[in-house]
Amino acid sequence: MGENEFARLMDALSARAKEALRHWGLADQAPTLLKFRENAVFQIRLADGEPAALRLHRPGYHDDRTLVSELQWMAALEAGGLRVPAPIPTLDGRQLVTLPASSAFAVQHADIVSWMSGEELGRSGVPLHHSTDRIEVIFGRLGEAMAELHTISDGWTPPASFTRPAWDFDGLLGESPFWGRFWDCRGLTPATAGELGELRSLLGEKLRLVERSGLDYGLIHADLVRENVLLGADGVEFIDFDDAGYGWRMFDIATALLRNRREPCYDLIRDALIAGYRKRRPLSDSTLKTLPLFLLLRSLTYIGWVGARPDMPDAEERLRRYVEEAMELAAPIR
Repeated sequence: MGENEFARLMDALSARAKEALRHWGLADQAPTLLKFRENAVFQIRLADGEPAALRLHRPGYHDDRTLVSELQWMAALEAGGLRVPAPIPTLDGRQLVTLPASSAFAVQHADIVSWMSGEELGRSGVPLHHSTDRIEVIFGRLGEAMAELHTISDGWTPPASFTRPAWDFDGLLGESPFWGRFWDCRGLTPATAGELGELRSLLGEKLRLVERSGLDYGLIHADLVRENVLLGADGVEFIDFDDAGYGWRMFDIATALLRNRREPCYDLIRDALIAGYRKRRPLSDSTLKTLPLFLLLRSLTYIGWVGARPDMPDAEERLRRYVEEAMELAAPIR
């Protein structure tokens, strides 16, 4: 994208954000763009001067019912004492607004959620800079907060209209997984595609056994990577519930651990997170034995994810790394 084209896109995006802000009576400000990837996220100011986050959702990814369900669940988690963003209603009481198609954008949805002031735990691929003592504390608190998320969710009764995606058998290994067909995506060599197809069949047998075992299943965040875990003064905060839905709780644990496997103190990270989780919620040794399976399943989802985004500048390199990691994790399971 050229410099002039990029500048026009940023101008259009800013105008789109102001269009959304009119529904909250806040259009007389210049929103600050924080992130523009799957969604566009802006920092804005509420009428009382407090910061908040405006989200312009990626067109076509989630429908309005799914997005409202996300906001309802986040509100329930916040009411239960978890540090997560909560929806800020519009002037007429809506949690979500629909912006009509324009010359620059397709129809899309927008919402505003409360501001989380913590600092990112870290960035994927960048070594953690905290001391080992601090890392042990952080991941212990992360485990506790994750367990609280699961417990609050189990005690909450969703409305009849509630709908969210499922990281279940079909969502992970079915014909149309939630994040894409990892064994059949652009960029794979025929040999690698064949190997991943065989792996999918093997994992299908193992995951069917997990289904029948009654492993803990319910609402999960599903994306507790470093960027979505904030370190606040009062503990950890969770953001970005875009992919949250139903799934095995071990999938949540595996997601939080996967991108930390290369850390020199990975064993400490894993043990601290599990110990923290067990402070708040039961986690049996037999359940914990499924961690290698869920680490592998999680790694495979990233292959499907990047395969569906071939135009990313580093898509080829990411695909190579994701396949390499999956094969490494698959070796002891085969």
